[in-house]
Amino acid sequence: MPTDDRSSDRWITTPVTAALLRGALDVERTEHGVLPHRLPARARAQCADEQLAMAESQPSGVRLAFRTRATVVELDALPTKRLYIGAPPRPDGVYELLVDGRPAGRGSISDGNTVTMDMRDGSVERRAGRPGTVRFSGLPEGDKDIEIWLPHNETTELVALRTDAAVEPARPSGRRVWLHHGSSISHGSDGAGPTGIWPAVAASLRGVELVNLGLGGSALLDPFTARAIRDAEADLISLKIGINLVNMDLMRLRAFGPAVHGFLDTVREGHPRTPLLVVSPILCPMHEETPGPTAPDLGGLGEGRLTFVPMGEAAEVAGGKLTLRVIREELARIVSERAGKDPLLWYLDGRELYGERDSGELPLPDQLHPDAATHRRIGERFGARVFGEGGVFA
Repeated sequence: MPTDDRSSDRWITTPVTAALLRGALDVERTEHGVLPHRLPARARAQCADEQLAMAESQPSGVRLAFRTRATVVELDALPTKRLYIGAPPRPDGVYELLVDGRPAGRGSISDGNTVTMDMRDGSVERRAGRPGTVRFSGLPEGDKDIEIWLPHNETTELVALRTDAAVEPARPSGRRVWLHHGSSISHGSDGAGPTGIWPAVAASLRGVELVNLGLGGSALLDPFTARAIRDAEADLISLKIGINLVNMDLMRLRAFGPAVHGFLDTVREGHPRTPLLVVSPILCPMHEETPGPTAPDLGGLGEGRLTFVPMGEAAEVAGGKLTLRVIREELARIVSERAGKDPLLWYLDGRELYGERDSGELPLPDQLHPDAATHRRIGERFGARVFGEGGVFA
């Protein structure tokens, strides 16, 4: 068993490289180590939006994957934590260890950089921190496959990987690669940990390799995201479209249809024969008939609660503003029209994953995002309906 002496001959330090990472589309070398990205550099260079930069650098679905005989594993990392003035404190991000596919430990790093945001006036304060260490010990003897799933909601620079035995990249799993794109719900907002967000649940239950392009606040039909998906390796692709367009009040009905067509056209350039599923939004009562934008409830912040409220008016739909009902109708129409020439294109109504009855049982705590139990339910339902017998990814 290694001692705590980092200079001990029993410790082996393995550089973290792209070969040890799954679920990332790019890896950037930084002052401290490496930073996994979920959008490639070309895409990042085409948008200066801070929300997107935060979301794509948070490694939702990204994991270290290696084979080793080690019984102790340590990972040094520098997280960036987001704090919101007036809102309840956010828990530290969770690192989850899987041994031969089975949960074997969880840990967090309390140190790190902090970004404090005031949603009342939009001001931001940044403070530099230091790396910390997450340690997993008492692992079984012998060769085994290790995965360390990184926190889905903390930007995470990987500094050093230490073990008490040699490490080699995980062997190819032979499983199909499922690339999913969506909003903060797909990103994992309010999920309990990186393997508990709904895309990870579905991937685990159905035995596929996940590449998660759920981008909090940033599923906006951006052309650079479509090109990133076009150029990525994938055997199955799903696109969950809608809620962020309402949140941001980004476009009107006139622009929405052509934007969806353009996004699908670009994806198809790189994946002409890949099964492609378009998923509309899950139920969100406040935006079913009321357009955006969406804003934090400042009254709730004063009471230490973070909830959201719609700022649009139902009467504005007549002028082309988008609601979830309008978006579902348009997506269903577009997919139906295209499917005549694209037999590997399908549509799924998001309310099949979370609908009216679910809302009564498991309401969205902040009016917008599902909690951990709801993530589990959505993941199980997606797995059954999409990957199960008769499903389009079966």
